[in-house]
Amino acid sequence: MPKEQTDKPTNSGRARHPASRARSTPNSGNTQPYLHRNQVVDVPDGYLAVGRITSLHGLKGELKVELLTDFPERFVPGLPLFVGEALDEYTVRQARPHKNQLLLMLEGVATREDGEALRNAWLFVDGADAVELEDDTYWVHDIVGLVVQTEEGQRLGTITEVLFTGANEVYVIETEPSVNQGKPLLLPAISDVVKQVDLAAQLITVRLLPGLLEE
Repeated sequence: MPKEQTDKPTNSGRARHPASRARSTPNSGNTQPYLHRNQVVDVPDGYLAVGRITSLHGLKGELKVELLTDFPERFVPGLPLFVGEALDEYTVRQARPHKNQLLLMLEGVATREDGEALRNAWLFVDGADAVELEDDTYWVHDIVGLVVQTEEGQRLGTITEVLFTGANEVYVIETEPSVNQGKPLLLPAISDVVKQVDLAAQLITVRLLPGLLEE
């Protein structure tokens, strides 16, 4: 999936992507829980998570951001960003790549003390600003929570996380007690495995390749 939640989608190899979500009223109380590197982020309905402020850079409020998006070019001056659980609105003043992260300056954040107040906060964008996806590509938040079953109709469990390995995405499945000895199941998101994604039914149908399950 690129990322954006996520602004990161995931590639399934089968169905078409859904339309972008419309924005809901801020602070409506509706959130979509998402697991990222063992951290739970509650994504407000109508928004996409695009990064997390990890630390500060220098003394002028420049923020180090761990990206949760396949589209870092979206961080242009003037972009509205919504920060933290309160969805406080800030405007991007400047952004530049830094190793595997992004250095970000926001309007109104001019000192290290200003920046410290935002440390560990998640960054969201309006869902109406979602990047258009290609066919067979899905937002992470559309995949997380889906039930997974085999082509024979055996329920395997529920997707709790999407891992990005470089070659392909991997779906982490919290299994039923009788499946995989109750251990989490890692399924590669490739066309040989993922046979159908039905977002309306909240269901993914898969074909298990030899060796994927522990007997």
